[in-house]
Amino acid sequence: MGATRIGCASWSIPRQEADAFPAAGSHLERYARVFNCVEINSSFYRPHQRKTYERWAATVADDFLFSVKLPRTITHEARLAGCDELLARFADEVDGLGTKLGCLLVQMAPSHAFDHAIASAFFHALRARFSCLLACEGRHPSWFEASAGDLLREQNIIRVIADPPAGSTGPYKPTTEASYIRLHGSPRIYYSAYSEERLSKIAAFIREHGQSWCIFDNTAAGAAVPNALALQHAFANRR
Repeated sequence: MGATRIGCASWSIPRQEADAFPAAGSHLERYARVFNCVEINSSFYRPHQRKTYERWAATVADDFLFSVKLPRTITHEARLAGCDELLARFADEVDGLGTKLGCLLVQMAPSHAFDHAIASAFFHALRARFSCLLACEGRHPSWFEASAGDLLREQNIIRVIADPPAGSTGPYKPTTEASYIRLHGSPRIYYSAYSEERLSKIAAFIREHGQSWCIFDNTAAGAAVPNALALQHAFANRR
């Protein structure tokens, strides 16, 4: 799939989709033989030891990449300010992925308004530590104003395309050539599956862009895996 990466916000495999995956191996090993990326969300809630990241990296093929969500202690509690020690600890842990770290996801709380000075300093520090893609999912309306967009472009930070959108009221305004799509499920967030028609539109968007990540986060009722498989099939058949 070249520069296109399609996956889920976990590597759980629903029982009803088991036949689409190899029978042998751990869940991650089986998942990684079908998809080429995964988003780790558990890192938002609790830290993982470096050796855990190392084990995950050793489990998958060389061309498989991980996206890792920053801890809530950084994004929701510290709100990106004064978190050098927290960032250093996280960096040391996630460095266990080595070259298989493909992206870092920075998701802000819906109440977290954009502050240019704080965001600029934080993203500069993040960029100094990591050479992978960096994606920002701001969910307060101020993150979609011109000043925030200018900063994201200056520091080469991807503005996440989220569904359903939070904070954004207008058309999507990209900040980099790469795109990062997070599909949470709609109308019922985390639960609803996407229709074939909607997936076809997503596939068309991906084909029109260069480096794209598309992550299905509608995992609560097991919709993510079949949706990701369907999108993978639609994209492969019409590219």
